[in-house]
Amino acid sequence: MEKSLVTLDKGTCCSSWNYCCQRLATGSSDGILAIFDSPDPDSSTFTCTSRCKAHETSITKVTWIPPEYGDAVACICLDGKLSLWEEIEEGPHPLKWKVCKHFESNAARVLDLQFGMSQTSLKMVVAYSDGQVKIYELLDPLELKKWQLQAEIQNVIDPVTIFGKPSSSSASISWNPQRGESHQLSFVLGFNSDLPQFNSSKVWEFDEAHQRWLPVAELALPEDKGDQVYVVAWAPNIGRPYEMVAVATSKGIVLWHLGLNPDADGRLPVEKVALLSGHEGEVWQMEWDMSGMTLATTGSDGVVRLWQSNLNGVWHEEAAFRAPS
Repeated sequence: MEKSLVTLDKGTCCSSWNYCCQRLATGSSDGILAIFDSPDPDSSTFTCTSRCKAHETSITKVTWIPPEYGDAVACICLDGKLSLWEEIEEGPHPLKWKVCKHFESNAARVLDLQFGMSQTSLKMVVAYSDGQVKIYELLDPLELKKWQLQAEIQNVIDPVTIFGKPSSSSASISWNPQRGESHQLSFVLGFNSDLPQFNSSKVWEFDEAHQRWLPVAELALPEDKGDQVYVVAWAPNIGRPYEMVAVATSKGIVLWHLGLNPDADGRLPVEKVALLSGHEGEVWQMEWDMSGMTLATTGSDGVVRLWQSNLNGVWHEEAAFRAPS
């Protein structure tokens, strides 16, 4: 017998589980941020424990910060504004969610953001509708309002050429999930814009020696570099001699192998290893499992698909789930 896990509010537009899937944050079309918790750690039923008016317009994305920095979520709303909300304790009163930071923006809208961790600090990459990308760094782990702009870049390989400002409807960011002193801080980013130079997914890596971000790879064949990117996902690595990144465009979901050893120009070798076709329409979201062996995807066709490779390295659709009508 089917059992309801959680009943979402009417008008819910987006949701995000925290790192251990014990809390759920949702955003709705009326700008309400809701938090759902389980009253019993052994229970699989969740109830709403907090609702607050986060924005005047619809919330389009909610993202939890890494657990090392407390209980907080970032919210992007339809008009492109970005805010950070934190659960705080005020004396004898119950815990409350309050805004701790509004990020100033110009005419450009925030399209996507993702948090990443280095050995010493928390980073946040924010992509804007005019093609700009800002990397923020948290100065004090105990003060979520104290962010500093570390870098501002454009998602292009050749920074010398003047391309102008694109008009982007969406962007997607995915951090390299690997941590440790032997791993460089890096992320992959792609745009869905009207300028092809910005669209193709680029891998950005932090150069410690010169304290700057550099593009080290482009995940697109020459004939596909102008394709608009819907979503990207960097797989966990449990011992492969290469990294794996999934990139979804209108042509399907492409799986890339990213080499670990740069060439003389500092670029990492890339190899297209699979093209996964099956979704009808845009792919909206992709998630890897903890081992980086199974990719879950969903999109406008309302189908969740699971992809795996066989012993020969050939990728195939393992299962498909469609919500009952």
